[in-house]
Amino acid sequence: MNRYYNPVRTLQGPGCLRELGPMLEEMSLPGNRVLLLAWDESVFQNPVFSALLGEESGLTVRPLCFQSSNPTVAQLFDVYRQTRDFAPDAVVAVGGGSILDVGKSLCCLYGGEIGDTDALRAMIRDKSYGPPTARWIGVPTTAGTGSEVTCWATIWDPEQDSKWSVERRDNYAYGALVDPDLTREIPLPLAVSSALDAAAHAAESYWARGTNCASRALALEAVRVVMGAVDGLPDGEDAAHDAMARGSLLAGLAFSNTKTTACHSISYPLTMRHHIPHGAAVSLLLAPVLRLNAPAVDGLPALLDALGVSGAEELGERIGALLRRAGLAASLRDWGVEREELPLLARLGMTKGRADNNPVEITPAIIQSILTEIY
Repeated sequence: MNRYYNPVRTLQGPGCLRELGPMLEEMSLPGNRVLLLAWDESVFQNPVFSALLGEESGLTVRPLCFQSSNPTVAQLFDVYRQTRDFAPDAVVAVGGGSILDVGKSLCCLYGGEIGDTDALRAMIRDKSYGPPTARWIGVPTTAGTGSEVTCWATIWDPEQDSKWSVERRDNYAYGALVDPDLTREIPLPLAVSSALDAAAHAAESYWARGTNCASRALALEAVRVVMGAVDGLPDGEDAAHDAMARGSLLAGLAFSNTKTTACHSISYPLTMRHHIPHGAAVSLLLAPVLRLNAPAVDGLPALLDALGVSGAEELGERIGALLRRAGLAASLRDWGVEREELPLLARLGMTKGRADNNPVEITPAIIQSILTEIY
């Protein structure tokens, strides 16, 4: 049975950020308190956000910056501690996936008192947080994560070599404003790694065990849009940035219902232990996982056509070339990974909810062979 659900009010296109004020008004916030969470203080100078901060908005807005990538449990607790007394009715999260993950997580934390980092860790691990007591709006400034249209957030726990997920079906964003004008100035390495992350989201949604007809259609179009325009990013083409914003959104809508698979599962310890940017880590794994999954992928020719390649080998070559052109390493060795660490990374790459969502069974031994292939 095919089921698809996504309730996010989504606006996409140049200038759509101007709809933020009307969207907040539409929400009829009981206390008119808004937490404006952004990746940098320069964000607050944008006319839309400066108007939000003005008295004329009729809102009580608290601006706060969060500048870390891959938010940890401790960092999430620190933001919660700073904002719990403010008790916002809404969170506007402006930034990449890390900002959006913090913003949506906070909505599930304000309903109770959390004493310290350990208490928060236990709450996330046991999923004992309650329903969201605030709603959120996602405003992505990178084109890759699709977090603005999913109901889960990734929170990292390097102290325990773990990656946790804050997720509730009732914590989808109230709205998402996907404005490519916000992505044009991001550095090339981030633009390319984000784009390849979006391509991986879509491909994995296409072959996931939990896929459905709507997600597959969205995934194919996302792959086609991203891979058809990603080469324009190094040249600074406006059309490429517009395409990445659209492709990332479509990919997010696709995997919002299917989750991801082996590529993401295997990538998490690479990012946590070696700080390989998430999009780069995932993209390195896309070709070998495609090779592994190919016999089990229904509609493989359509996916290869959307990717613009004949098979896994050509895909690996293309991704490697894109990474190198963006100034990113295209092998684990060049990212500083020691070969002796591959068995440990393989064991850590078995992520519940991702590894078991892959259409072909993966084991630590299979993961180690994949890691060896991209070493």
